Amino acid sequence: MKEEQRPRQAGADSSAGSEPEVTEAFSRLVEEGTIRLTRPWPALIVTGLLGGVDVGTGVLAYLLVLEATGQTLLAGLAFGIGFVALLLARSELFTENFLVPVTAVAAGRTSVRSLLRLWGVTLAGNLVGGWLVAWLIIRGLPRLRPAAVETGTHYAALGVNLRSFVLAVLAGLVITLMTRMQHATESLGVRLVPALLFGALLTGGQLFHSVLDSIMMFAALIAGPAPFGYLAWLGALCWSVLGNLVGGVGLVTVLRLARVPRELAKERSRQR
Repeated sequence: MKEEQRPRQAGADSSAGSEPEVTEAFSRLVEEGTIRLTRPWPALIVTGLLGGVDVGTGVLAYLLVLEATGQTLLAGLAFGIGFVALLLARSELFTENFLVPVTAVAAGRTSVRSLLRLWGVTLAGNLVGGWLVAWLIIRGLPRLRPAAVETGTHYAALGVNLRSFVLAVLAGLVITLMTRMQHATESLGVRLVPALLFGALLTGGQLFHSVLDSIMMFAALIAGPAPFGYLAWLGALCWSVLGNLVGGVGLVTVLRLARVPRELAKERSRQR
């Protein structure tokens, strides 16, 4: 009887999330999250600004293809360039910081205060860098003005309601799942695939992403005349941030952490 029980016990351990692959991915998340959360202020500010610039290059590709084809899905495929730039340049995007640093905080490596510092500085840097690229796009390529106004107006018109909140939740879920898939492997070639596919899903599906859609609205405001102002953008930003957090932290990160309770407990005990 004892011999028959051993295989079942091993299977139970595996289903509880003690697979070597899951444990290894958890360790990578904790280590990288700790690095992100302990960056000095200058490095944090610069990586945030560069993150906005990198996503801005994706917006440029999106608007170019949209202006040429009028097809949102094709434009979404082109936007993937922005996420590839984020990956290769190792810059920071606000919503990419849901899974990795939250895992480090849950493991007891750093504090919630460090997490809020990372989120606040990164979001501000993304927005400043994104606004700069939006200004360059409209000033350098004035033919993109109609496409920019149309796209930015779409996101501004979503308003504060259940539908826009759900779209923001989906955006947070998508971007955090992309981050999780990229950290499941150390192969750069494999990590590029989610960057392209999930970038296309995010923009082609016109989900409500705080940084990306802000840059789209910035481009519309700079191109003008746009049927909304910066106050409307601010309301959209706050609403989309809330939805992104629910989707990224609530629906992906918390459930992923629930899969590795033993690893979390071990890591916390080491920090005591």
